[in-house]
Amino acid sequence: MDRIGLMRKPNGYSFISLLLTVTVAGLLVAIVIIQVSSRRSLASLAALRSDLNNFAVAQESFHYDYDTYSADTTSLRLRGFRTSEGTSIVINEATASGWAATASHTETSELCYIFVPGASPVGAAVEPGVIRCG
Repeated sequence: MDRIGLMRKPNGYSFISLLLTVTVAGLLVAIVIIQVSSRRSLASLAALRSDLNNFAVAQESFHYDYDTYSADTTSLRLRGFRTSEGTSIVINEATASGWAATASHTETSELCYIFVPGASPVGAAVEPGVIRCG
């Protein structure tokens, strides 16, 4: 055996370098998944706020025509009100003088609330006409 045969460079990658590469790739994927998940939650909250705002406009339109607020979303849907996909709105109270509602979304556990004068505050809502989530 000569010295040249003993000094040969190894071909390919070692097990340790492959293990390190796979570990780093796994960590990067985990970070991306966490970021996407948090963005999805923020988008769901934005949809809840938007839907509650549109709901408030639909309620005021209904009140203008009938001198009372709608106690069910079906009558508002007949007037063109629609929620975003995954959003659900529950009317907690509706009278001739006010209403309160709660909105939920399938992508988040948070709820958003709103009420107008003449109705009792609901959930995290403390100011009439201001949407609060929590």
